[in-house]
Amino acid sequence: MAEYDSPWKEALELYFPAFTEFFFPRIHADIDWKRGYHFLDKELEKIVRDAELGKRFVDKLVQVWRSDGEEGYLLAHIEVQGQQDPHFAKRMYVYNYRIFDRHERKVASLAVLADGNENWRPTEYRYDLWGSRAGLQFPVIKLLDYRERWQELENSRNPFAAVVMAHLKAMETADDQEGRYQWKLKLIRRLYEIGHGRQDILELFRFIDWVMNLTEEQEEQLWQELNQFEERQQMQYVTSVERIGIKKGIQLGQQQGWQEGRQEGRQEGRQEGKLEEGRILLKKLLIKRFNTLPPWVQERLEQAGQAELEHWAENVLDAATLGDVFQ
Repeated sequence: MAEYDSPWKEALELYFPAFTEFFFPRIHADIDWKRGYHFLDKELEKIVRDAELGKRFVDKLVQVWRSDGEEGYLLAHIEVQGQQDPHFAKRMYVYNYRIFDRHERKVASLAVLADGNENWRPTEYRYDLWGSRAGLQFPVIKLLDYRERWQELENSRNPFAAVVMAHLKAMETADDQEGRYQWKLKLIRRLYEIGHGRQDILELFRFIDWVMNLTEEQEEQLWQELNQFEERQQMQYVTSVERIGIKKGIQLGQQQGWQEGRQEGRQEGRQEGKLEEGRILLKKLLIKRFNTLPPWVQERLEQAGQAELEHWAENVLDAATLGDVFQ
């Protein structure tokens, strides 16, 4: 199974209120969102480092306030690995009591199991010695259960409905590239049809693009279909600049961490996007001036930098031939 922890972590950071509303509505209703919430990543890193219970996947410690004014801590854990972890329940228990010990605040531990094992559903950890008992029970969401609630996902505008749908279809089409292509296109189009705004479409597009990877040929085909769909809908949201930024972010995120890759990818994507837009504009000028373009022109355009494109654009109006443009 692909490494999905980074995009899941980003989705949780971007849409934390939506996460609680979608998976844990009773908890969402009891949080005073007007007071805000705070991610305590550094605190959690200390706890995890001290615990030394193996690799963690997606853990988020969040400081919130309840509707009665009481401060509380919420530990959200998403298990995305491909097989069951025998130490999962113990890890939930250890993290919970360490957070409580450090902050002396009530801690709610929540689990979302995104693995593919239907029967693995840990909900508690406890031990008993000579009449002394200790343990933890925690609510669990199993993503596989949403296969039977697909229509509910289809109708929901909550961003995590799109996250769950993409994750499930990525698992389902692991050995079916054509099926994955069709579902990826359908899920992306749904973002527009359900009424998401531009920024949500870009963020959710990034998640879908990460977990539902295709061949290069399929990606190009999907991009063409998406462009045509946007033109029909008169909504140009995922521009060439955004697409390049998303791709760069995913590539760099795989190499050096999602947050760093996302930021650098956007920067490189903007730079490459400017080049791409310059190529497109110059190509349109050349076609208008000289009609049909031979293959070597496209090759020169694809290999050109910003300075070359600007120089050639200046030559277009005065050049007698295509060769004069590229001198």
